[in-house]
Amino acid sequence: MKKSLALLLALVMLIGILAGCSANTDTTTADSTTAAETAEPADTSAETDTTAAETEETAEPAAKTIETLKVAFVPSREPQEIITATEPLKQLLKDELAKEGYDVGEVEITVGTTYEAVGEGLEAGTIDVGLIPGGTYVLYDDGAEVILTATRDGLSKDSDNAKDWNDGQPTEASDKQAVSYRALFIAGPSDKGQELAAKVNAGEKLTWEDLDKATWAVQKTSSSAGYIYPTLWLMENYDGKKISDLSNVVPLDSGYGTAFSYAAAEQVDIIVCYADGRNDYEASWMLPVDQKDETGKQGMGRSESIWNELNVIGVTDGIYNDTVAISKESPYYTPELIDALQQCFINIINTDEGQAIFSVYSHTGYAIAKDSDYDGARNALKVVS
Repeated sequence: MKKSLALLLALVMLIGILAGCSANTDTTTADSTTAAETAEPADTSAETDTTAAETEETAEPAAKTIETLKVAFVPSREPQEIITATEPLKQLLKDELAKEGYDVGEVEITVGTTYEAVGEGLEAGTIDVGLIPGGTYVLYDDGAEVILTATRDGLSKDSDNAKDWNDGQPTEASDKQAVSYRALFIAGPSDKGQELAAKVNAGEKLTWEDLDKATWAVQKTSSSAGYIYPTLWLMENYDGKKISDLSNVVPLDSGYGTAFSYAAAEQVDIIVCYADGRNDYEASWMLPVDQKDETGKQGMGRSESIWNELNVIGVTDGIYNDTVAISKESPYYTPELIDALQQCFINIINTDEGQAIFSVYSHTGYAIAKDSDYDGARNALKVVS
């Protein structure tokens, strides 16, 4: 009996030991599972930040977008001649501005109906960039800002003595760059024009009566060479008298080509023009009126050389060169765009294609300009107004 009881007690203890082992195993497994389920994920933020930084460093900066860049020229030459000559400028500006970080959808080039029309467009912001004379710029500088001054080839003739321009030989370009040019008073082939030329070439001074009896063709009042500086010259030489004091004046809206054609037709006796405008009309001067020269200028039907028939009778002081100006009201107006446009125009004119384009204005280079460069033009405008 005792032996049976001892055996039963041993069996109960063995069962207890086995149950304890099983419980420990289950608890360990459950604890491990819970730990795995509640563990925090590994911190990858440092790795993510590094990747983002690397991406930012290698990404190209976003291009600044200009839907349409509107560029306008004044009508100092025949409008169609300017449009034809400047057609390649559209793509060149797009390409150069792309290098400066601008995505330009379209470049639109127009020729204003008048000098004032371009100035007004800059002032209103309907034109972004204008190529205008200094006289026009200072009239509209409330809404425009000069960014570049044109340079030109100097001329083989640069005397302030009128008859020195009348040797019958073409005025040629020199290799010296100039930041100013002169305005010329040119007598035409009409009887009165030839009379005035003969007096000047004989060394005689013209009287106010001589000039007042002639018929004049002049440009709009904001034209530096076509009105402002000729007026200053008259004031200095004829006791303060101005173009507005002359008895017979034909104001022109359509540029110097019209002035030369009027002279050729002997409809006017005197024209005022930039020096030396005769170069630009030499070919068309003797062409039949039903033909055009290679630049599209209409023939003027004269039988003698322009250098014999058109004589200089007056020469002004130097005029600071034309400007490239940006509209302060343009939606794209920023200091960054000014810097980009300055670089673009300088780069373009330093190419053969650029030289061909800007030869329509006799521009051969561009220099960075500041507003005070045109204080002389402001003073001139005040005097003649």
